[in-house]
Amino acid sequence: MALRTVVTDRRPSLPGTLWRSTIGQKTVMAVTGGILLLYLVVHMLGNLKIFFGPEEFNGYAHWLRTVGEPVLRHEWLLWLTRVVLLGAVILHGVSAYRLSRLAGTARPVRYAHRRARSSYATRTMRWGGVIIALFVVWHLLDLTTGTVNPEFEAGRPYENVVASFSTWYSNVIYITAVLAVGLHIRHGFWSAAQTLGLNHPRRNATLRATANVLALVLTAGFLAVPLAVMTGVVS
Repeated sequence: MALRTVVTDRRPSLPGTLWRSTIGQKTVMAVTGGILLLYLVVHMLGNLKIFFGPEEFNGYAHWLRTVGEPVLRHEWLLWLTRVVLLGAVILHGVSAYRLSRLAGTARPVRYAHRRARSSYATRTMRWGGVIIALFVVWHLLDLTTGTVNPEFEAGRPYENVVASFSTWYSNVIYITAVLAVGLHIRHGFWSAAQTLGLNHPRRNATLRATANVLALVLTAGFLAVPLAVMTGVVS
């Protein structure tokens, strides 16, 4: 009796194919990077309210917990934002890891002559991402839960920020992380522009300038708060 082989045509789905491809991973990184960049801009602007005094800064922190009321319940929008950011961070990190694996697979043999093939920011993107991820954990333990902030008081964000940046170790951790963020943004913005097809000989200079300005402004904006506490401008 003859045996008949049945062949099923199981084509991979389009989302699955994109997810496994290099362009798919780069697109995920670009989109999630854009979400995180938007958050950083808003977060920096909120941080700068500390220069207007404790009443305005604490009032802003309270307002964040009431946005959307009465349609949404207390802190619902804040928690929704946290979930979206967490998802963006995870997808961004996973895509970065998968891209590094894909690059290793594509080039299993190392170059005979090792030489600098990219900028300083490019070469430190991986370590910068690790530093930023570790800092996010520290930042939450410091100013959200108060676990590592001995002077933490619930409902008093202004005082908690001042207490945190009154310690040398918190300043070192924060400043190191902010510098890593600046380098990450500088290179990431340009990479995202290339992935999304926005780069063009006529626009490249503008895109690079935009990346530099964004990195510089965000770095300066985030460093302004600890430096103000260290110098007594904010106390």
